[in-house]
Amino acid sequence: MASTRQPIPLKRRPLDVVLLCFFGINLLFVTYVISLEQIVIDTPFAYAPPLWPPQPLLTVIHWWEKTFDPLLWARPAWYRATIWLDVLVFGPFYAVALYAFGRGRDWIRIPSIIWASIMFTNVFIILFDELRGAHASPHPMVVVMANAAWLLAPFVVGWRVRRQHPFMEEAAPSSGTGG
Repeated sequence: MASTRQPIPLKRRPLDVVLLCFFGINLLFVTYVISLEQIVIDTPFAYAPPLWPPQPLLTVIHWWEKTFDPLLWARPAWYRATIWLDVLVFGPFYAVALYAFGRGRDWIRIPSIIWASIMFTNVFIILFDELRGAHASPHPMVVVMANAAWLLAPFVVGWRVRRQHPFMEEAAPSSGTGG
């Protein structure tokens, strides 16, 4: 007898609710506000205000960069390449992941593993520069703590999708009476 699977309801997947919040924050704020700022403003110390992100957000972002995160302020070419990946690859992934994790779609498994691999690699390299590189932060623990979610999330997502059918469970056998 072939086994049948049924979707696990979202209300029984609390980790997925946390991941949905993470993906949503990344899509709506991190990728298309913070990261996009680093693309549309080439030199943050002399720029014409763009249409997006709005100036109040730019003020906060630039304060953070100048105070805690000199790598983001310096914007070397290799770092900007990681930001392009965020805007062109991670942003669309977050939109698709919101749908797939919310609705319990197993096809997100491989894209999630790819995202987790690239994300961990990017964050590891960025933090290495921020701790030991040419743009080392004067506040290393603040920067590590601010980036901890992006260092840990790839492992959580990888663990979450480790099974072939991460959003399914075996269906209970039917108790139908055949005649």
